[in-house]
Amino acid sequence: MNKFYLLLLTIGLTFISCSTSERELTVEERVREDVEWLSSDEMAGRLAGSEQEAIAANYIADRFQQIGVDPFGDSDTYFQQFTLQGPMAQSMGVENYISRNVIGKIEGNEQPGQWIIVGAHYDGQGHGGTISLNHETADTLHNSADDNASGVAGLLYIADKLSERSFNKSVMLIAFSGEELGLLGSRYFTDNFFINRDSVAAMINFDMIGRLTNDELTIFGTGTSPEWEEILNQTSSNGLEIRRNPSGTGASDHAPFHDIGIPVLHYFTGTHDDYHRESDTSDKINTEGIIRITDHAHELMQNLDKVSAGEMEFTPTAPQQSNVMSGDSVTMGVLPDYSYSGDGFRIDGVRDGGPAEIAGLRADDIIIQMGEIEISDIYTYMQALGEFSQGEEIVVKVRRSGEIVELPLTFK
Repeated sequence: MNKFYLLLLTIGLTFISCSTSERELTVEERVREDVEWLSSDEMAGRLAGSEQEAIAANYIADRFQQIGVDPFGDSDTYFQQFTLQGPMAQSMGVENYISRNVIGKIEGNEQPGQWIIVGAHYDGQGHGGTISLNHETADTLHNSADDNASGVAGLLYIADKLSERSFNKSVMLIAFSGEELGLLGSRYFTDNFFINRDSVAAMINFDMIGRLTNDELTIFGTGTSPEWEEILNQTSSNGLEIRRNPSGTGASDHAPFHDIGIPVLHYFTGTHDDYHRESDTSDKINTEGIIRITDHAHELMQNLDKVSAGEMEFTPTAPQQSNVMSGDSVTMGVLPDYSYSGDGFRIDGVRDGGPAEIAGLRADDIIIQMGEIEISDIYTYMQALGEFSQGEEIVVKVRRSGEIVELPLTFK
């Protein structure tokens, strides 16, 4: 273990020892502490490449060690280092900075050469900037509690549950960084896959699982294997109103696994007005909801553990689309409703001062046409953005309260 990793370990142990008391915490207290610590003001939003991101990585590694998860990163450590590159990293001032995934494993009993991968990204939006949906106030702390301290808390909770009884398969637990800059950590992992891809039954992703409301949970990726239907039917709902969405692509860390032919699921409680804003704070997190969602995932994994990796046939759900965060296309300034599965592209929110707001688009509008391009879903919307340029004027057709409304929009 080199000096860098030893330094991180020392920092992490100091923070852990200061954040826990002598008595044993309840499950809910432990989950809440993980969320609050990761999204505290002192962690400065955990921007990939920052000092606080490194401290957060070590916090997770130390929690893995406490739980009994074995290291599975570079050189027998928990860390897999990579370099931040690309337009988003450049715009956030961290291009060519070092970042790291945190990787651990729990070896299986009877089929240790087969794998279930569980992941969540731990980086946040730092102090806003290009990443933020609030472009009016520069340099504002984004605590990034739901996105995605909530997912990391779920990852650590499921690691604790897994340590109580090993599965037949081995389980790899990964906390990704660089997600907010364009899935950089998960793409680095899949580009440098160090186990047999055919040995992986599935990848399960926790991203934004902290705002459970009305018991509504969306699980994406249910169309990435025909086996998912039976596995999900065998898994009790745990009182959750579960909406199944077949798509295995999208703007989270399951997408790179889908792209290399691995079945995926993404657990998600939905977007909200605090998404990518400074108001995404830990006091709004539904801790009990995180536990219920993670318990569902744990039971699902028990059912998945009974299915051989070779039986988990992969089904691609959509062709690879250009990334809207790549900087190669214009933006309308809207927040997608990722849980919507009907025709068209439904808007969940509109950014102040953006082209959509100026044009008169509203939350709950369903975009069905942009210029001459018909919009059938989020993927055709993303693809359509690449066809337009700054300053171009188009007519956007939306379905609003059952009526078709045409709105002139100018990209800027």
